[in-house]
Parts: sequence; structure tokens; C-alpha cells
Amino acid sequence: MATKLNKQALSHARQLIKDGKVQRDTRDDWSEHAPTAEQENKFIEKNGFTEFSHWHLGLDAEASKGTKGSVTFPFGDFRKVHRCAVVSLESRAAQHGHDDIAEAAKKLLEEIDAD
Repeated sequence: MATKLNKQALSHARQLIKDGKVQRDTRDDWSEHAPTAEQENKFIEKNGFTEFSHWHLGLDAEASKGTKGSVTFPFGDFRKVHRCAVVSLESRAAQHGHDDIAEAAKKLLEEIDAD
């Protein structure tokens, strides 16, 4: 499989949780809370693609680097980690056999819910 765990993004998510930057929403909220393509483009323009990649737990080695297609499994809105996003990505990662990403998401949920 080409998609691997983005360890820098995992570290970023953990720090955000530690800092209390978490939106404790429900599972089905992510479709409404996820950044739009326009918001993503503005974030990239302002902060660069590397910072954008730090908001995604998956890296696709087969996709062109520096493109939106090279990152997957977003977990937040560029300000906070969204619990609904982590729940969603854990499920999708497990369904597609990305066990390392699913396990990382499970641990993030535990950190969110422990607080």
C-alpha cells in the first residue's frame, strides 16, 4: 500500500490535543466541519504545503509530492482537531487496510476522550 502514516502530522495532532485545541463534536459532523477546497487552497497559499500536510495522517507515496492527492485522512480545520474527523478517518483507514493510521487515530481518540 502506498499510503503511510504521517508521523509529523500525528505529532502535530497530539500537541494540539495537549494544548486543548479540540472540537468535541459528533461522528457525523465532519461533512459539515471539513474545510472546503477553497479554504484548503487559501491555507496552502498562506502557510505552504508542508503545513497543510501536517493536518493529514496519511501520505500517499505514489501521488505527486506537494499535491492535495499526496495527503489523506484529515483530522482538523487548520485550527483544531475535530473528534468527528478522527472518528471518520479511523473507520476509513481500517476499511482500507491502513492499520497504522487506524491505530494512530484510535490512540488520538483516547487522548481526546481522556481530557
